[in-house]
Amino acid sequence: MEHVKALIRDVPDFPEPGIVFKDLTPVLADGPALARVTSALADPFTDRGITAVAGMEARGFIFGALVAHALGVGFVPLRKPGKLPAAAHNVAYDLEYGSASLEMHIDAVGSGDRVLMVDDLIATGGTAAASCELVTRAGATIAGCAFVIELDFLNGRDLLGECEIHSLIHY
Repeated sequence: MEHVKALIRDVPDFPEPGIVFKDLTPVLADGPALARVTSALADPFTDRGITAVAGMEARGFIFGALVAHALGVGFVPLRKPGKLPAAAHNVAYDLEYGSASLEMHIDAVGSGDRVLMVDDLIATGGTAAASCELVTRAGATIAGCAFVIELDFLNGRDLLGECEIHSLIHY
């Protein structure tokens, strides 16, 4: 992961002053690095009975879809409000720099499904916790959460309780 970590660039004061954004677009542009990240996110969950991967808008769509493909399962997009065409569950949550909400089609997953949550980064844990709430509200089980980056100093994993968390790079 050292090669991958070297590709991640810091963008100060984005999306607002005081935030140092971890930009993964150089990782996305590097085919071998992207393949390494996809495998590293998927491998611990290969034999865990995962039936779907859910990814949070927007970078979670990229990594989540790749992991779903690697695991041979479908992908569930967790979207900003008003973007899904059918009936959806909604949950609001706090970010480190504001608030937001996510939606998921009510029929995207159900009882018997084991869902792996995937996102690019976990910071305060609000997005991940809200995503897990959407999935469990639909009757599915959270099999784990996988992140490319974890900002350890923000203690985001604390909001995820007993959920298994797999992060590739720690800051």
